[in-house]
Amino acid sequence: MTTIAPYGSWTSPISAAQAAEVGRPPQWTDFVGDEVWWVEPRSAEGGRTTVMRQTADGPQELLAAPWNARNRVQEYGGQPWTAIDGVLVFTNWDDQRVYALRVGEDTDPRPLTPEPDVPHGLRYSDLRPGLPREAWMVRETVTGAKPTDVVRDLVAVTLSGQVRSLGASHHFMTAPQLSPDGRLAVWIGWEHPNMPWDSTELVIAEVQGDGTFGPHRVIAGGGGVSVCQVAWDSDGSLVALMDPDGWWNLHRITLAENAVTTQCLYAAEEEHGGPMWMLGSRWFAPLGGRHAGKYVMLRKGRPAVLDPDAGTLTDVDVDLPSWAPAIAARDGRIAGVGAGPKNTARVVTVDLDAGSVEALSVPTSELPPAEYLPEPEERWFPGSEGDIPAYVYPPTNPDFAAPEGELPPYVVHVHGGPTGAVSPTADLQIAYFTSRGIGVVAVNYGGSSGYGRAFRERLRGNWGVVDVADCEAVAKALAAEGTADGKRLGIRGGSAGGYTSALSSVTCTTYAAATIMFPVIDMLTFVEGGTHDFESQYLFGLVGELPEDRQRYVDRSPITHTDSLACPVLLLQGLEDEVCPPEQAEAFVAAIRGKGIPHAYVAFEGEQHGFRRAESIITALESELSFYGQIFGFEPVGVPQLSLDK
Repeated sequence: MTTIAPYGSWTSPISAAQAAEVGRPPQWTDFVGDEVWWVEPRSAEGGRTTVMRQTADGPQELLAAPWNARNRVQEYGGQPWTAIDGVLVFTNWDDQRVYALRVGEDTDPRPLTPEPDVPHGLRYSDLRPGLPREAWMVRETVTGAKPTDVVRDLVAVTLSGQVRSLGASHHFMTAPQLSPDGRLAVWIGWEHPNMPWDSTELVIAEVQGDGTFGPHRVIAGGGGVSVCQVAWDSDGSLVALMDPDGWWNLHRITLAENAVTTQCLYAAEEEHGGPMWMLGSRWFAPLGGRHAGKYVMLRKGRPAVLDPDAGTLTDVDVDLPSWAPAIAARDGRIAGVGAGPKNTARVVTVDLDAGSVEALSVPTSELPPAEYLPEPEERWFPGSEGDIPAYVYPPTNPDFAAPEGELPPYVVHVHGGPTGAVSPTADLQIAYFTSRGIGVVAVNYGGSSGYGRAFRERLRGNWGVVDVADCEAVAKALAAEGTADGKRLGIRGGSAGGYTSALSSVTCTTYAAATIMFPVIDMLTFVEGGTHDFESQYLFGLVGELPEDRQRYVDRSPITHTDSLACPVLLLQGLEDEVCPPEQAEAFVAAIRGKGIPHAYVAFEGEQHGFRRAESIITALESELSFYGQIFGFEPVGVPQLSLDK
């Protein structure tokens, strides 16, 4: 029987605890022999991550609590593990050191790298196999008190605990990868003010007899071309994802005595790569074995097989349309993390020869029935800079319907980055709201990845303009067509999405509520030493050069316009955030206090950029629901009432 109740007041089987438990996906899949290993989150265990392996008896956890396989190089981290001769080599979050665990023999991991003089003073990431009995990786060394006081080099760490510097080519680098014959190493590097999706260079060097690198040289990329991934094929050929034509497509790079030639293996106006926010991301892999010369790669988010000789790119038959950049392959078997509208992310393998698909990871919580999960609809809305892609998640609950004539509240979800994107997957944090009668529309505003360089560069010099306008255009369109209640529109986002939400709250009158999570609030503070090294010059491309464009930074900072705050706001912030420090959110709260507009600030001890602990995610979701209830005028069921100040 269907119950008639106002939107927002519906009861739902999707609790905040369940959304928190399955909210973070597995990561970093790879083959170790014939086994698949991966990293899996443990939100209920303080937000740590563990390493898992596939066995005949099911998944086996290799790292017990409190071990936490994660690192903070460039603050976003990267590939935290590799396997060398049956030994798991991994980075541990608490001290950022590299450890080794001989699987099946050791009871406790042993450290391979020295303890730094200051906590987290030495950090390691993007772990890969190197020469025999050693792993190669990126090392980040803290040299001073400022967040930009860091240097990086490439290092080898042996299983006996010796650390050897391999050199450095750029300020930012991925780990080197050893050629099959052991003669060459290749990696990607870039310099400020470029971000890795702007311009990167592919670098190669000879491996000398003593295990060090000879002089390096650039063989591809640069000059506005981004190389986002490189790999050696089993036959010794070199393949890389790069975008000289404005789209990340796969290229073969041939090395000769006096020349380097580059051939695009499949030219298409579609993205097969993505923005390298984390070191070690993989959008393609050589299939190897009987499939030598072919590659699995992501095509519009799902795996496809490229046969360069035939000139074909064929989608893999798997009912999971959205895959993370964690693709691995071995002799025709593909491993990765896939998700879909009715499936949360899971580790799966696809056997191309047998035509079989196997799920390896087990959800930490039983998923709700599919009828409570919204079916995202991809739509394109007109905007001032061109059409805007978005995914509309309607209110979805088979047990409830709204009173006749009532339109649902809708919240615009703004992804981070801003060079990020939203994909149509089952997201229990979105379903937490839609199953209670609150619609969500996730906007891939101008600047988002997945639509080519020209679309990404809509935001170049226009952050705070195009993103705000695109999100508002989508919200207004939903209201105009009668999908959403135009008087109950909200906006929410974290990081760069928090910035857009904050700026929208003080420059637009479209929204009745804004949820602002770990945001950028003062652009000048952010760019003048107020954030970490990786993004310290990001705004030069998004906003403008300093000092000549200083006023533009002032004009586009939410802190400048707090006197024009047009709607109630909820701010959520981690107190250990090095990317968007809490001082940003706290400055906004201080500026609006006493202005008579309802607001709340909820801070989380022990959280960095984004929330990982189950208790933090639960509090954040329940606070947000209570906030919308008070502002949109409904009574949410089963959550504590958030206290609002004025």
